[in-house]
Amino acid sequence: MIMMLQILDFLGVAVFAITGTIVASRLRLDCLAFVFFSVFTGVGGGTLRDLLLDAPVFWVENQIYLVVCIAIGGAMWFLAPFVEKLSKPLRWADALGLAAYSVMGAAKTLSLGHPSIVAVLMGVATATFGGIIRDTIAGQPSALVKPEIYLTSAFAGAGVYVGLWVLGTPAWPAALGGVCAALLLRGGAIMRGWCLPPYRPPEDRGD
Repeated sequence: MIMMLQILDFLGVAVFAITGTIVASRLRLDCLAFVFFSVFTGVGGGTLRDLLLDAPVFWVENQIYLVVCIAIGGAMWFLAPFVEKLSKPLRWADALGLAAYSVMGAAKTLSLGHPSIVAVLMGVATATFGGIIRDTIAGQPSALVKPEIYLTSAFAGAGVYVGLWVLGTPAWPAALGGVCAALLLRGGAIMRGWCLPPYRPPEDRGD
């Protein structure tokens, strides 16, 4: 469990840090802004999770997370033009970070002895908050308010992991199931435009 948490945590931090630098490159910011976007996007979701759970903030206890974010910010200053040539790099990197962090947040919450429903909600918070603050600071619409599936993907990842854990599934297969569930839904949204039916007020429904 400890090894799985560390791997998912580093994966989530690194991938979300990359998404922050992609936004910084599109805004044509300076090199320090690349590092700034990399850090707060990379650690934002996990910071919220630890504060809500009254747990030690992970990057305060282990500064290697900050080193990873700073290194990514510096590297992406040079690599951003190549990354931008990939197909929808920001959305796919965000999808991978969301999948990893939804499971990571839920797993850490369970490891601290909290109930399953709390674990699911903490998984969602961990997976989405970094992207929310990235988009907010960049002055861009958050993925949460777009019609395509985003929040639902985080719920799926955390929910599948917690459900498998409750059924006694070993940590790694449960984590893989959660990551795949989140990636499947988010990937469908990116490639096929999957979305849930939007709310329609009575006057639009003819009621």
